[in-house]
Amino acid sequence: MSEELRIREGRSLAQALEEHLADWSGRTGISVEIWALPTHDAPPRLARAVLATLGEALSNVERHSGAKLVSIAVTLGSSGLRMTVSDHGRGFAGPAEGRGISAMRVHLNEAGGTLSVNGVPGGGTTVTAVVPWNRRD
Repeated sequence: MSEELRIREGRSLAQALEEHLADWSGRTGISVEIWALPTHDAPPRLARAVLATLGEALSNVERHSGAKLVSIAVTLGSSGLRMTVSDHGRGFAGPAEGRGISAMRVHLNEAGGTLSVNGVPGGGTTVTAVVPWNRRD
């Protein structure tokens, strides 16, 4: 199970992501390449979903991938939030299964989002989460 990520008082989603990624990289020895972070804050529903999903995705990278590098992009646009976590590890064949994948789906479903997980044997894994805006945001 992943550690729970939270946004500390007075911090933006981008700051929380940067801090967590730096801490995680230092602890695991896996390099993090940040492609994009949000330029403005997300509504709490979206922020909670992305933080919980990112925590699970990074936990899976650490436990299963054998990767030395993970690339992260989190963007907010007119349609909602999109997060991509791509590792450069061993990948996998077949359907994406397991407790971590199930937990990510639950986090995203609660926020009205979707998850896709694609692995390439010997070529890494990409996790993509999409959470659309809704009238409550």
